Amino acid sequence: MSTQNISRTRAWVIAARPQTLPAAAAPVFVGAGLAFHDGVFAAVPALAAFVGAALIQIGTNFANDYYDAIQGADTENREGFTRVTAGGLIDPAEVKRAMYLTFAAAVLVGTYLVYVGGVPILVVGLLSVASGIAYTGGPYPLGYHGLGDVFVFVFFGVVAVTGTYYVQAASVLAAPFTVGVPPNTFPLAAVVASLPVAAISTNILVVNNVRDRDEDATTGKRTLAVRFGYGFARAEFVGLSALAYLVPLWFVARPDYGVSVLLPLLTLPYAASVARTVRTETSGEALNPALERTGKLLALYAALFAVGLAVELPV
Repeated sequence: MSTQNISRTRAWVIAARPQTLPAAAAPVFVGAGLAFHDGVFAAVPALAAFVGAALIQIGTNFANDYYDAIQGADTENREGFTRVTAGGLIDPAEVKRAMYLTFAAAVLVGTYLVYVGGVPILVVGLLSVASGIAYTGGPYPLGYHGLGDVFVFVFFGVVAVTGTYYVQAASVLAAPFTVGVPPNTFPLAAVVASLPVAAISTNILVVNNVRDRDEDATTGKRTLAVRFGYGFARAEFVGLSALAYLVPLWFVARPDYGVSVLLPLLTLPYAASVARTVRTETSGEALNPALERTGKLLALYAALFAVGLAVELPV
């Protein structure tokens, strides 16, 4: 994309990358759906969890834009979406300041969640913010050493879903600012329900890394696609997709859930279409739309899964 005639407001929107917000909303949908099923749904903690997750997502986007530019990972050959720091649209110091302000806002929202969920949420929140910065910044950037996939799977999947469930359950079942993890606030079902969100969120990164493999190899960004090649990255995409679609079968096999938990399977044809593109293409022209479609898949899957968990249709 040409950086000419892009307004300052538009540049900030580009830097925030709102198209990535499904990764923040999806875990809240699923965590809220499961909480509703278990009778511990609480609207205010769920909403606060979404706002906090969205702020961490946007802060991470600012961090990626800033650190990738100053470390030389974004070059003129980049095939991905416009980066405002490398493109000279916004001064690097301003992007860095926006990153810290956004993370500070996330911490502010997190004070309420800490009041509700206590020390466990305090620890998780601080780790999430630190990891968001460490993804592309700091002395050992996670994304530059093949650990980006693990970061996304853990923090935007497992931690986000179980954390959303936890703050709702804790608000209903426990006193404010608990030190430990109260009983029935961290069930196995929440961990299992987090896996599809973790898998599809990670696949967004996989598509990005397949598209950028050649450029990343020249700039020293050692993603898994760079380390192990296109074949590995494509197998990772397919494997994570398979995980996402196996999880509903785990739920339907349990007596507490009905066939409605299979609603996410309706997205299988769409997922297969995206997978075909990832398995055969390497250009930005083909993979940029696939990246957006993977984000849409995440949102649609999560919404259907949340409904399937919350509304029981007996077998």
